[in-house]
Amino acid sequence: MKKILYVPLFLLMACNSSQKTVSESAATKIVVDPSVYAETITEAELKTHLYIYASDEFEGRETGEPGQKKAIAYLKEQYEKLGISAAKSDGDYFQKVPLEIAKLPTGIMQLNGTTYEQGKDFVSLEPSDDSFADIVYAGYGIDDDAYSNYTDLHVTGKLVLIKEGEPMKQDSTYVISGSAEPSKWSADPMKRIGLALEKGAKGVLLYSPSMFPRVVGYYNRLLNSDSGSMSVKSEKANKFSAIISEEMAKSIIPEIVTETTAVSKTVQLKTTLVGSSNAIDSENVAAILKGSEKPNEYIVISSHLDHIGVNAEGEINNGADDDGSGTVALLEIAQAFKAAADAGNGPKRSIIFLHVTGEEKGLLGSQYYTDVDPIVPLENTVANLNIDMIGRIDPKREGDRNYIYLIGSDKLSTDLHELSEEVNQKYMNIELDYTYNDENDPNRFYYRSDHYNFAKNNIPIIFYFNGTHDDYHRPSDTPDKINYDLLQNRSRLVFHTAWEVANRDKRVIVDKEAK
Repeated sequence: MKKILYVPLFLLMACNSSQKTVSESAATKIVVDPSVYAETITEAELKTHLYIYASDEFEGRETGEPGQKKAIAYLKEQYEKLGISAAKSDGDYFQKVPLEIAKLPTGIMQLNGTTYEQGKDFVSLEPSDDSFADIVYAGYGIDDDAYSNYTDLHVTGKLVLIKEGEPMKQDSTYVISGSAEPSKWSADPMKRIGLALEKGAKGVLLYSPSMFPRVVGYYNRLLNSDSGSMSVKSEKANKFSAIISEEMAKSIIPEIVTETTAVSKTVQLKTTLVGSSNAIDSENVAAILKGSEKPNEYIVISSHLDHIGVNAEGEINNGADDDGSGTVALLEIAQAFKAAADAGNGPKRSIIFLHVTGEEKGLLGSQYYTDVDPIVPLENTVANLNIDMIGRIDPKREGDRNYIYLIGSDKLSTDLHELSEEVNQKYMNIELDYTYNDENDPNRFYYRSDHYNFAKNNIPIIFYFNGTHDDYHRPSDTPDKINYDLLQNRSRLVFHTAWEVANRDKRVIVDKEAK
C-alpha cells in the first residue's frame, strides 16, 4: 500500500456488518458448490510462492528496477503453468506502463511585483514558464446540485483562485450535505483544481491553510533528498497549479477567509519554475479466464506487484505483506478458477487477474489501466476486488484474529455490499471489520490503493486489507511473519466473492455516486 504522498497536484492530497441477505430477485443461483475449488487455495502453496516472491532475489520489487522485472517474469511463468491466457489481445501478459520521474521544479512566482519562492510561499509540482493577466476568484470552487460557485462564472483561459472549505448555514450545518458532516467536496480538496481545469482554466491557485504546511514540508524533504515525483507519462502539457500561502492569497483577495463572492481582477503573475524528467520502463501483468456465458462482462481482481526496493543503508524491503500477500493470493485464486474451468464449471463472466505496477508511487499502474489504456472496456467491468496486505494482524485491533478489514464495499453498490456479507456468512464466517470504511477515517485508506482508480470510474469495488503494523514499509516485512492460515482464509473469501459476482444472473447494480 502506498503512503499518503502529495504527488502531482491532481492526486494530492464503518458501517457495521448488517448480516443482510441479497433479495430473492438478485440472489445468486449456482448449482455447483465452489468450496471444492476454494480448497485448492492452501497455506502451503501460498507460503511457497511468497518465500520466492518476497525473497532478496527480487530486490524489493522497486518500480522499473531489475527486481520488478524479476517479479513480472515470475508472474508470467505462473500463469503460463496454469494455462491461463494473457489478457491483452496480442497475447502479451505485460501491459507497458510509461512512467517518468519528474525532478521537483525550483523557481519563483512574481505576483504584482512581489517575488514569492517555491517551497516557501507556494508549492507547484509541475515546471512552468507562463504569464497570467486575468484572475478569477471562484470561492470554494465547488459545482454541485445544492451549491455552485460557477453559476454564470466564465473561467476559460483565466487563472482561477479557490479556497478549501464549503458553505455552511446559520445553524452550523453544511449546505451541501444538509448535516453537521461536510460533503464529499471536503474529502479531497484537490478535486476542485481538476474541476477548474475541466472548465477551461489556464491555471489554478489553491488557498488551503490545513494542507499548506504539509505540502511545503513534503516538497522540501524531497528536494533535500534529490528525489523526484514519479507519474504516468503524458503527451499533454500539464496546466499550471499551485498551493499558495495565506500571504499570497490575501495579496489577491484581502478578505479571502470570509469572502465567497466571485471576483475578477487584473494581475501580473509570471511563473519561472524549471524541472526535468527521466523515463521509467515498467509493466502491469494481466491474465484472463474467459467467461462461459457472458464473456464480455468482466470482474477484475487486482493486487500490486511492486514494493519500495532497497533503502539507503542497502537493506532490502521484501514487502512480504505489502503486497506480496495480495500477489500470491491472486495467483492462488486464479488457480482455483482454472480448476473449476477445467472441470467444466468455468465462470459465466470473464475474470481478469491484474497485477499492477507503481502502486507505491501513487497508484500509477492502475491509473494507467483505467484512465489511459483499459485492456477491456470499463463500462463492461462489473466489479473490482482489490487485495493489498492480507497476511498479517493489525496490532492495534482487538478481537478475533480471523478478521479482515473491508473498505468500499458499500460506496457505490448496496448490491455488492450485501452480496459480500452473504458470501462470507455462507462460506467463511470471517469477522468483517468496517473500521476503515468510515468516511471520516483520517488514514484515508479508501483513496490509497488501486481499487480507487476503478471506483472513481463508477465501478463497484471491495478493498481487502489487514491493517498496518510495525513492519510496514520496513526491511522487516518478511515472509516468516505472515500468518498463513489467515492468508488462506482471506484468499478463499475473495475467491468466493468473485465466484458469486461472476456467476449471478444479473451484474452488480450501481446505485450510488462515485466519490
